[in-house]
Amino acid sequence: MTEAYIGLGSNMGDRVENLQSALKKIAAIGKTTITAVSSHYLTPPWGVTEQNTFVNQVIAIDTGLSPLGLLRELKQIEIKMGRQAGARWGPRIIDLDILWYGGEQINLPELQIPHPYLRQRLFVLIPLEELNPELILPEDGMTVKEVLKEVLGREQNEIIKMQ
Repeated sequence: MTEAYIGLGSNMGDRVENLQSALKKIAAIGKTTITAVSSHYLTPPWGVTEQNTFVNQVIAIDTGLSPLGLLRELKQIEIKMGRQAGARWGPRIIDLDILWYGGEQINLPELQIPHPYLRQRLFVLIPLEELNPELILPEDGMTVKEVLKEVLGREQNEIIKMQ
């Protein structure tokens, strides 16, 4: 089994219900167990800013799937939940991203791990730090806690932890 972290986000419909539905579907993936779930965070959109706020969270899993096998399963969940191709960084019912997979670095056209924007997105770093502040990012050996401290020093985005 390999430890991995997945980012979840939604800004359409009942955002919290969308995340809960995705969690149930991820829990049903074969050879995969959810081991930790972060709080929900209300976050401003990133990239395309003229859209609804997001609710984001991060989960930790143990999986026997390969990175590409896990990606295929997550994409199927997105499709089953009604996600359609649209503008990059646009509104979405559900967004599921593999953030980190077993400390590996993967650079394929369809999959980059760690996620290429992980170090820039507070809506990923804050819930990831909640789950595992000492998680080591393979590119340079920095921990999530260290990266988050750097980003907080230069970013002013408002992220709100939901109760």
